[in-house]
Amino acid sequence: MPMTPTETEIRGEDWDGRDTHGQSYTRVAFIDVDLLEGTNRGGVFTECAFRGSLFNASSHTHAAFINCTFTGCSFFDASFIGCKLVGSLFDRCTFGLLTVTGGDWSFVGLAGADLRKASITGVRMREANLAGARCQGATLQYLDLSGAVLQGADLSRADLRGSDLSSLNPLTTTVRGAVIDIQQAAVLAGVLGLQVRPDLPQDPPQGAVLTG
Repeated sequence: MPMTPTETEIRGEDWDGRDTHGQSYTRVAFIDVDLLEGTNRGGVFTECAFRGSLFNASSHTHAAFINCTFTGCSFFDASFIGCKLVGSLFDRCTFGLLTVTGGDWSFVGLAGADLRKASITGVRMREANLAGARCQGATLQYLDLSGAVLQGADLSRADLRGSDLSSLNPLTTTVRGAVIDIQQAAVLAGVLGLQVRPDLPQDPPQGAVLTG
């Protein structure tokens, strides 16, 4: 994936443990930058490009990464709380033990991403691209996935409770063993063309023949 066009470059610097509280960067290329255990409270990155950078064990709170690209970056044990990543794209990144709580990740590109060990809850992900994403066993609760691209994604054994699954087609997405709630079950039944009606009386009508 080509990097976002940038105007300045930061290459090979060690920002291990740095606090970027309130700082702002626009169209900056971060190449092989070490952001391990960094703290980002309210920092804003706009149309920046990150390539080969390490975000391991970093913490981001109410920060923003708007229309950024991340290529070959590592997010092991990173956390994002109430952050805005609208329009950002991820390519060949790793997300082991990633934790995302709240925030707006609409229009994010995570096609083919390995999110199997990620926990994402309460996040707006409208029209996000999750095509082919590997989410087996992931926690994906209370997500707004309206308009999201889920074709080819593997959501088997994922906990999807509370999420908007109106864009999920169980015929083109793997959902075997996924955990859903009653309301979601009704939505998926509708996608499959089934009609959900009230339960029949527990006792069958008089004279009915029971089988099985």
